[in-house]
Amino acid sequence: MSVVAPAAEAVHTNTNLVIRSLSASLGAEVIGLDLSQPLSAEDFSRVYRAHLDHHVLVFRDLRITPQQQIDFSRRFGRLQIHVLHQFQLPGHPEILIVSNIKENGQPIGLGDAGHYWHSDLSYKELPSLGSMLHAQELPAEGGDTLFANMHLAYETLPEHLKRKVEGLKAEHSYLTKYAELQQRSPWRPNLTEEQIAQVKPVVHPVVRTHPETGRKALFVSEHFTPRVVGLPEDESRDLLDQLFAHSVKPEHVYRHRWQPHDMVFWDNRSLMHLAAGCPDDQRRKLYRTTIEGDAPF
Repeated sequence: MSVVAPAAEAVHTNTNLVIRSLSASLGAEVIGLDLSQPLSAEDFSRVYRAHLDHHVLVFRDLRITPQQQIDFSRRFGRLQIHVLHQFQLPGHPEILIVSNIKENGQPIGLGDAGHYWHSDLSYKELPSLGSMLHAQELPAEGGDTLFANMHLAYETLPEHLKRKVEGLKAEHSYLTKYAELQQRSPWRPNLTEEQIAQVKPVVHPVVRTHPETGRKALFVSEHFTPRVVGLPEDESRDLLDQLFAHSVKPEHVYRHRWQPHDMVFWDNRSLMHLAAGCPDDQRRKLYRTTIEGDAPF
């Protein structure tokens, strides 16, 4: 008896898909993409290439479920689970809730995420390839996210600093600013011994090479980089301060002003980002997925 294979689900290339640059330094918006429907290989290839070219993609008016966000994120790689499991979306541990909302006197998400410039999960042996942040509730004022192009930051370094950082490595630690953040926010939880064990300090190159484009980028941040390995403390501090200040010059930065149902996808190998904050009485909730990258070199 012959077996008739089930018909394959139809996947059509979206001729309405538009990718448009947002600024000279980085960023592009993606218009006309419906991720609630199967995405053709051709459309996925366009999105993938645009992500490498522009470092930040803004998907406009994206109405998808948490599971659809997870499924799309997985097309880029394995997903990473954030150490603060308290703020996982119930039923979807791959999603970290980023929110200042409190229910029954307790926060439903990480309310002070992005308070300092950083690259997500740089404190892991395999830092993040990229992150996707999908707007669920937005404040009437504030709530912007800033992105700094670390390729431009490296390429425009003064020559004496380029020579200085060549071959150097730096420590990355999740705990660098944790106590400071707890002082600012009583809602940030104490870490258990098991959680601390998940975020042991690691060492990465100060200048990393993008594994897909070959471009060099600075890979240090005020949030997660406490020291440069092998330098005296004062010299390390001075060098890091210079690198941090140079990285976030206005000409390196794109400021994203959120619109309802935006999903922003950024490349943590190329960028740092910062949350500008919003008034405490303004509700803000977003869902974040994080894609695992590879060891920096």
